[in-house]
Amino acid sequence: MAPPRFRRLLPVSAEPPPPSTSPSPLTHFDAQGQAHMVDVSAKAPTHREAVAEGFIRMQPATVSLVAEGRAKKGDVLAVARIAAIQGAKRTAELVPLCHPLPITRVAVDFELDAAASRVRCEARVETVGVTGVEMEALTAVQVGLLTVYDMCKAADRGMVMEGVRVLEKRGGKSGPWRAE
Repeated sequence: MAPPRFRRLLPVSAEPPPPSTSPSPLTHFDAQGQAHMVDVSAKAPTHREAVAEGFIRMQPATVSLVAEGRAKKGDVLAVARIAAIQGAKRTAELVPLCHPLPITRVAVDFELDAAASRVRCEARVETVGVTGVEMEALTAVQVGLLTVYDMCKAADRGMVMEGVRVLEKRGGKSGPWRAE
């Protein structure tokens, strides 16, 4: 008989833990500490927008390949833009507790920074809905950067993705927020 492929690392208890007496900012867990999808049915739809950014550092020669359109796989940034848009649209399929959203707009921009030897990706995602689009913007950035890596890895396997973060969000009960 083959050994089991996975082990359960957390102890299993017959009784659920006592409910927490303090409200947790972690809304994806119920009173028993079990993961669940947050119920947003009572929330009013509002226009929501999120902007995220991230970078991929590479060798100077790789930045030149991208800038000059000499990558063997084709136009790196054009393909990465399409991939980022697709990533935003499929976020709920990739992130288990994320709500599927009717996205109304995805805009993706890339900037080449030869001095820092990197490419910056920025994604702006919008919807009219009951929950925000920060996850969609972050996913768009990550998928865009992954695509840059995929298209350039033959020239530079040491590329590093970094600095992925939400820059700002608007809409909903919590109102606007901007990174410092």
